[in-house]
Amino acid sequence: MNTNIKKLTTLSMFTAVALTIFVIESYFPPLVPISGVKMGLANVVTLLVFILYNKKDSFTVLMLRIVLAGIITGQAVGFFYSLAGGIACFLVMAFFYKVFKGKYIVLISMLGAIFHNLGQIAVAFLILKSAGVFFYLPVLMISGLVTGFFTGSVAYGLSKRLKKLGFTG
Repeated sequence: MNTNIKKLTTLSMFTAVALTIFVIESYFPPLVPISGVKMGLANVVTLLVFILYNKKDSFTVLMLRIVLAGIITGQAVGFFYSLAGGIACFLVMAFFYKVFKGKYIVLISMLGAIFHNLGQIAVAFLILKSAGVFFYLPVLMISGLVTGFFTGSVAYGLSKRLKKLGFTG
């Protein structure tokens, strides 16, 4: 099979998996009684593509997941929260992935999760025009550390397995 077709097919599969995880996770009850705190399990896929392929492919999968999730869920405001959080998370992960030369995936994931929450808080502030949203920061920082640790650990473990199976860019 042509390598470009194989890569396109594999990245499409990763996008579908990320979207499926996102939609399923939206049906889970909240982890804490604060709106917006989720595990962020779809970020496992973003990290996997980052590790197995490259940042361009990872960004493409992330953006496709966000846009398609916005269409499927029909939540316009939620789209902007996801977009801001996703881009903030991605930029921080891309920066630290380069700084740490691809090592410390769990730490990179934790930093990304924190900045995902900061991106969402920024959008909430712009939409609601209330400084009250900043009272969520302590809980969101802690939840970012916990969820980032979990998603980073899962992505790291899966990347090892998938590399053995030949899933690389």
